[in-house]
Amino acid sequence: MKRISFKTGLVLVLLSLLSNVYAVKYGAAKTTDPKTRIPACAKPEFDYWMRDTWVTLAPDGYYYMTGTTATPGREFPGQIHCWDWNDGLYLWRSKDMKQWEAMGLIWSMEKDGTWQKNPKVYKEGEKYPKKSINGDPLDNRFHAVWAPEMHYIKSAKNWFIVACLNESAGGRGSFILKSTTGRPEGPYVNIEGNRTGPLYPEIDGSLFEDTDGTVYFVGHNHYIAKMKPDMSGYAEEICQIKEQKYSPEPYVEGAFIFKHNNKYHLVQAIWSHRLEKGDTYAPQVDSNKTRYSYDCIIATSDNVYGPYSKRYNAITGGGHNNLFQDKNGKWWATMFFNPRGAQAAEYEQTCRPGLVPLKIVKGKFRPDAKRCKQ
Repeated sequence: MKRISFKTGLVLVLLSLLSNVYAVKYGAAKTTDPKTRIPACAKPEFDYWMRDTWVTLAPDGYYYMTGTTATPGREFPGQIHCWDWNDGLYLWRSKDMKQWEAMGLIWSMEKDGTWQKNPKVYKEGEKYPKKSINGDPLDNRFHAVWAPEMHYIKSAKNWFIVACLNESAGGRGSFILKSTTGRPEGPYVNIEGNRTGPLYPEIDGSLFEDTDGTVYFVGHNHYIAKMKPDMSGYAEEICQIKEQKYSPEPYVEGAFIFKHNNKYHLVQAIWSHRLEKGDTYAPQVDSNKTRYSYDCIIATSDNVYGPYSKRYNAITGGGHNNLFQDKNGKWWATMFFNPRGAQAAEYEQTCRPGLVPLKIVKGKFRPDAKRCKQ
């Protein structure tokens, strides 16, 4: 056996230690930092079960809100949620982000859906999840639409919704709907690219329109593709976004891109884990017991495809959200008081739509505890 010299061995040990320190440092989650905590002024906008809250300021002067919602009145099997079943997409609007007007069901899976409308039904004796990741009891029917985003695409002069399905008969995946009237309340139909099935096989799809009018589809698991000018489908082969990943890389979801000061900001959601050695964004075997908070992480780039910079925790507990500016140019982020994780004990209500005031400090977004809605 070839012997390794003491000097060579020492170098290898030091490199190994440095590698481990870098991995822990790069995946560290400073969730106790008061600068990233959600301020006390962030309260539910109204009492309605919602996850993945989305808000955008439209050309007509209204703020429009949507999100993953539970079917009104459906409490089977014992508590309201939407993990297994809901009936479609709901919309709210507001002139001032204080009073929200319910606009009702704007896309029904049963009435407006095509391939999306058929539920996946597990027969007696078949195995299926009995509880959600949050511990909610599940039915044997799976038929839910999740994480809708509403986008007014200026270059197309129309409204589009990107959303995804759970494990329904139509298949898990993301799809895009377009308004047939040019109005945010629709009606909506499938674009050509997903007329017979999902445009993208994973959840949490998103759209981004660049300042030159080019539109991109942003996919879960860090994928991106330019859309055709008529928004009928991809204009190119979908590819992975170039970004600095954690070491090791955990499950990251809810990708969203926006542009500010000529920089592309890639927003994603990730669970932090509370361990004896500190909070981390690395995957853990004992994830259910160590989960602490569902955070909003951001990375920046000079190119929409990347490479993106090192991620930073922008909002502790504010995962799967979007950032937007109000009529005065001030920044906000959506949230939904996520119920899983130790930090959620501080919330009186969970799965409700919320808004977090933001500020920019040295190029990074963070909550603004001194600013609440006036």
